[in-house]
Amino acid sequence: MTHSTSRTSCEPAAGIRRRRQIGLVLVSVLILSGVLAVRHYWSAEPASAQMPQRAPNQAARPAVRPQPSRPETTTSQPPSRGAAPTMDIVARVNGETLSREDLARECLRHYGRDVLESVISKQLIAMECASRGIQVTQADVNAEVDRMAKHFNFSVQQWYEMIEKERGIRPSQYTNDIVWPTLALRRLAADQLTVSDEELRREYETQYGPSVRARLIACDTPEDAERLRATALANPDDFGRLAKDHSKDPTSAAELGFIPPICMHGGPKEIEEAAFAMKDGEISPVIEIHGQYVILKRESGVAGREVPIDKVAAKLRHLIEERKIRRVADEVFSQLQKKAKVENYLNDPDKRATGIVAVLNGRQITARQLAEVCIERHGKEALEGMINRRMIEQACKKAKIEVTEEDMHEEIARAASVSVKPKADGTPDVEAWIELVTQQQNISYEVYKHDSVWPSVALRKLVDGRTDVTEEDIEKGFEANYGPRVRCLAIVFADLRQTKRVWELARNEYNRLADARKKQIESGMTPREQADQMFFDSFGDFFGNLAEQYSRDPGSKNLRGQVPPIRKFGGQPVLEREAFALQPGELSGIIQVDDMYVVLFCQGHTTPENVDLATVRDLIVEDLREKKLHQAMADYFQRLQDFSTVDNYLAGTTQSPQRDMDNSRPLAPMRQTSARR
Repeated sequence: MTHSTSRTSCEPAAGIRRRRQIGLVLVSVLILSGVLAVRHYWSAEPASAQMPQRAPNQAARPAVRPQPSRPETTTSQPPSRGAAPTMDIVARVNGETLSREDLARECLRHYGRDVLESVISKQLIAMECASRGIQVTQADVNAEVDRMAKHFNFSVQQWYEMIEKERGIRPSQYTNDIVWPTLALRRLAADQLTVSDEELRREYETQYGPSVRARLIACDTPEDAERLRATALANPDDFGRLAKDHSKDPTSAAELGFIPPICMHGGPKEIEEAAFAMKDGEISPVIEIHGQYVILKRESGVAGREVPIDKVAAKLRHLIEERKIRRVADEVFSQLQKKAKVENYLNDPDKRATGIVAVLNGRQITARQLAEVCIERHGKEALEGMINRRMIEQACKKAKIEVTEEDMHEEIARAASVSVKPKADGTPDVEAWIELVTQQQNISYEVYKHDSVWPSVALRKLVDGRTDVTEEDIEKGFEANYGPRVRCLAIVFADLRQTKRVWELARNEYNRLADARKKQIESGMTPREQADQMFFDSFGDFFGNLAEQYSRDPGSKNLRGQVPPIRKFGGQPVLEREAFALQPGELSGIIQVDDMYVVLFCQGHTTPENVDLATVRDLIVEDLREKKLHQAMADYFQRLQDFSTVDNYLAGTTQSPQRDMDNSRPLAPMRQTSARR
């Protein structure tokens, strides 16, 4: 990492056009059910006009359901979902009802294809179990859930809650669609899970036998490996620093080359043989492993544990079986698929009119059955999207606004114009854009129009261009796009205690290296410029290791702290103020940004572009107007949510409209909004 000043783009229009492209692409692919967008705290991009979720201060209350839903149990066969539940109304939005039939159609349209594949897979397993007389009972399922929960030190209730929170899977879906098929496949493959005495012996040696503590350096080329090996042989005590500075394996590099103990039969044979053949302190020849070139330094041997094999045999057999089951189950399932006769009618309108979506080995799967599985898995998400759309439809009806096919075609063309290369004649390549967005989102063109294009057009019309770009906006926009920026490495944290601990590590290393730089300069042995560069490189590398290990932001974690240069008026005033106050080579304090914490290491400042405001004024105005329009759309939709009465019977919640201070005024007309840069 150097602190030399970097140059921004020399094409004035490029930066604005790229930002417009990103904003419009996000608007064009919004999903009505809501998409969680992760904003990098140093990002200068505007928020897109996606569907906001319920505001945090808009707490949902339990709703009174019109009729209770049907309970579901797990049996030795896949649970039957053929009988329609009795809850005909799933939601009310400002007095208008959404029926279960509406929800079923929406779920089938969005999720029918993927869910049908999983239903067919599960039916295949059930049919094979029935033909072999294999039973998987409710008690079996409960015992497996209990075993899994205990394995991870959870109670069963905590385990269910964790599964639902982390993976969005309800307990009934987890037991029916994950645990039951897993147990069934295990029993179908039971005759292939025999553990031999030789397998048991090798597993015992892996788990309880001797091992070797070692360091590792990984290289991309044999030449680099040989060069580093020669350096290490000349000074074996420097192996850790060489690993930290040069190894291509970031995990071990951050630990000065240390890797987990090398066990018998626990990894690549070449690594194991070299480690066990060396003496303590020795360095291995270059070892080629999967296209990389590795050097080992043996630190010490670790004696095996004296545990009689018969006392741990049952545990070891289970470990071996668990590894085997993944491979064997895949093989069993592949065989079932090859033997099966599947007729899929989901995309055949004539066949679907009969109510049949598929036939598996002569057994029919009805649209109602499939719809109920879709609702069980994705109903809440789909219903949230339907509620959001109904709010916009009601607002359009009240304002006498109509969204036509021509409007939507224009919106698609607008998205295409900034997202894909134009045609030879300069017109937007709408076909290429539609192919791109539908493939990326794995949706049909009709779903794209319904869920992405229509809401975008409707919200544009509802705000009716009520945006105004002021001279102050233009000046700030010019500064943001063409002014100086701060180049920083960054680490993002979610926990203040961890932030303080890691910041202290960084500060201690920073002070140590700063003292060393000062002594080098004062001694006259190292020129100031060289000493400064050594300091930047060393601390930048150390900071990068910390970012890779601790940052909660995927971008800075994967790029060892590197983030886009921070500009003024980018939407994070606290972060911007702290960043622009730093001098090159300075470590920041702890910066709180919303509910996260950021630590920066300043690497320098970019040079402002030599661009006259008058030459780019029209581009800046266009860019700001688009951003303000997107913000106005998002604000308007949030206000729709705030002032709507929603009873969501599927989720069991109700929401009452927020009111102004006098608790009497309804939703006010949309006002002009300020730009969010």
